[in-house]
Amino acid sequence: MNRTHTMGAFLLAALLLAAGAFYLGRKTAQPADASMAAPAADGRKVLYWRDPMVPGQRFDKPGKSPFMDMQLVPVYADSTTGSGGEEGVKVSPSVQQNLGIRYASVRRTETSASFDAVGSVQFDERLNVAVQTRVGGYVEHLSVRAPMERVRKGQALATVFAPEWLGPQNELLALKRSGVSSDLIAAARERMRAMSIPGDLIRRSEETGTAQARYVLAAPADGVVAELGVREGVAVTPGMTLFRIAGLEKVWAVVEIPEAQAVRLVRGQKVKATLQADAAQSFDGTLDEILPEVNVATRTLKARFEVDNKHGKLVPGMLLRLQVAGASSTRLVVPAEAVIRTGKRAVVIVRKADGAFEPRDVSLGADMGDDIEVVSGLVDGDQVVASGQFLIDSEARLRSVLGNMAAPATAPATAASAPAVAIHKAQGKVESVAPDGITISHGPVATLKWPAMTMGFAKTAPAAFPDIKPGDTVRFEFKEGGPTGYELVSVQRVQAGAKP
Repeated sequence: MNRTHTMGAFLLAALLLAAGAFYLGRKTAQPADASMAAPAADGRKVLYWRDPMVPGQRFDKPGKSPFMDMQLVPVYADSTTGSGGEEGVKVSPSVQQNLGIRYASVRRTETSASFDAVGSVQFDERLNVAVQTRVGGYVEHLSVRAPMERVRKGQALATVFAPEWLGPQNELLALKRSGVSSDLIAAARERMRAMSIPGDLIRRSEETGTAQARYVLAAPADGVVAELGVREGVAVTPGMTLFRIAGLEKVWAVVEIPEAQAVRLVRGQKVKATLQADAAQSFDGTLDEILPEVNVATRTLKARFEVDNKHGKLVPGMLLRLQVAGASSTRLVVPAEAVIRTGKRAVVIVRKADGAFEPRDVSLGADMGDDIEVVSGLVDGDQVVASGQFLIDSEARLRSVLGNMAAPATAPATAASAPAVAIHKAQGKVESVAPDGITISHGPVATLKWPAMTMGFAKTAPAAFPDIKPGDTVRFEFKEGGPTGYELVSVQRVQAGAKP
């Protein structure tokens, strides 16, 4: 019986031990949470620990780095905010210089929707006229023998012989000789007009007393013979087009315009056109039509501009450079390189008055080449990061996540209750001096269990330690804190060869 109780107790203890180990393992494996943040020596909340040489890795408790022979460094909750409690990221001046960070100011600028485009000259097809015959016959004489010849209004084009017109004219002449009533003579004239016999041909027939079968086709308008459909001696039929004359008083300039610019065009908009071959010759024009068709390969629309050509200097095929005038407006712009596009958002890194940086969502407008319009999110005079913003944005995202994980800040510890800040001592050689810190190659630090290394220490003020120069052998004291994680308390120059 005693043996049975003893075995039961042993099994129960083993189960409890296994459950505790499993629970402890799960708690240890979980990442640090704000509710588990331990207070530092000065009362600040510790979010996590990191290795200064491998800052991407985080640890939930202090200890020795698995990457280097040194202690982990704490990261505090209050390091995720800038002055005044506003979120921000601080970057030391030396790091900014090393990263080549450049700044640009948000500004207002006068912009215009004007743009230049190149178009080709074409005939204005609304000025085209067709010269036809309404009777059967043949071309007895051709006055214009080649296409693209210039013609003037009333100029003879061809002489047509129409035998079908002889009969009605002889009938009219016979009626007049027989002395019939005027009503019959008027009816005969109306019949000839219905057969499209020209009035001047009828009048000449009556004056001479001989039927006329030859008549001259004249140009109905100024222009060029765009189409020549007959040759001398060729038979013609009613409704046949013998000539097509294209007017030159006005021409079309057809331009392919990107659809992003086409939306700004308005029918009736005035343009100034100049010859591509001779910019000294200019012409006035008007936007006549935007053709409702998009070229899917080039994403352009065709716009048709009506250009004045009263002097006839423009002919089809010439190239014109058109200056399309648009309305001017004032826009808020930033350099296009300052905008980080994530696909769903547009972000810029803003430099605040205290020197900290913060990411800010913006709404963008028109793209203007090197600049881009900002509709909302910025104001005139804001400073934004034009280069190096991706590194700052990555740090800001990390700080934002950590800030959301942090628990609400508790009341700061009083001076009487706050434990003393640990001071560490070391000796080394000064490698470089910057306004915000000093880089020192130092020996081992026993209090932190650090090996010999080279690292940067923050200064309390830019004017601190003015006598220290690169190459000096120094004995120094430092504490945890500052932008780099460790801040100098004192630095004293020592003679070469002095014992630490």
